Amino acid sequence: MPEAMSMDMGAPPTVQQALLHAQAMGLARIDAQLLLLHVTGREKAGRAWLLTHDQDLLDAAQASAYAALCARRLDAEPVAYLIGHKEFYGLELAVDARVLDPRPDTETLVDWALELMPADGAACRVADLGTGSGAIALALQSQRPAACVWAVDASAGALAVAQANAQRLALPVRFAQGSWLEPLAGQPAFGLIVSNPPYIREDDPHLAALVHEPLSALASGTDGLADIRAIIAQAPARLAAGGWLLLEHGWDQAEAVAALLHAAGFGQVQHRHDLAGVARCTGGQWSGQACTGPA
Repeated sequence: MPEAMSMDMGAPPTVQQALLHAQAMGLARIDAQLLLLHVTGREKAGRAWLLTHDQDLLDAAQASAYAALCARRLDAEPVAYLIGHKEFYGLELAVDARVLDPRPDTETLVDWALELMPADGAACRVADLGTGSGAIALALQSQRPAACVWAVDASAGALAVAQANAQRLALPVRFAQGSWLEPLAGQPAFGLIVSNPPYIREDDPHLAALVHEPLSALASGTDGLADIRAIIAQAPARLAAGGWLLLEHGWDQAEAVAALLHAAGFGQVQHRHDLAGVARCTGGQWSGQACTGPA
């Protein structure tokens, strides 16, 4: 039996052997490294630690825990759930199975939103719909401290995760539970509404690989656009004149979302591309002047 398989033989493996074994089982190298850093309590040291300590021995408890985490990862459970956190826009967010694993592509939406928010300390009102872990809302609040940022989710579990993140990061995001903009009906108008809603078709075969994440945050009707339609329908009543609605969507949905925005009366409809060059976000402006008044 190869040396890299020593975790299965009861002998304490070295850091190098544990990583080789995980990769031999089919784990991506980065996943194997992140899980091992977690098990050894060396996450803050970074992956360089694995290189400089490649001959260190794991103890029995570490080897057992690592093998269990590797098995769960091979069953498509997100690394973020396994280690309990994920970095997003420079923030360390606690995540678990109550919320989606934040994707780097969503930082495209944050970048665009920040372009539209005043950077000079002026206040603005922003709503993040379907906040999940709070990733978007917290990123915006961290970059624009003067903003009044609301985070909405229909899931009480998701809001609990987001609120805990906000408290730990000391960011004053406000929270509301309900369907899209409905719980904000009594609030003053918003200058910016952003959302990364569910946008996968309910019969999409890719959902099988996402079985560990909440289905309600992934699938949206027969064409994947049911929730985007609902948000676009509700947004005009909650946007200030000149306010913007920005939506993340699937790789092939940009034109369909643009058509929905045009049909609802939005102008300046445009797209933003992710790092892979895919049109990942589409947004439009409601008529009139932008809302930059006090929160």
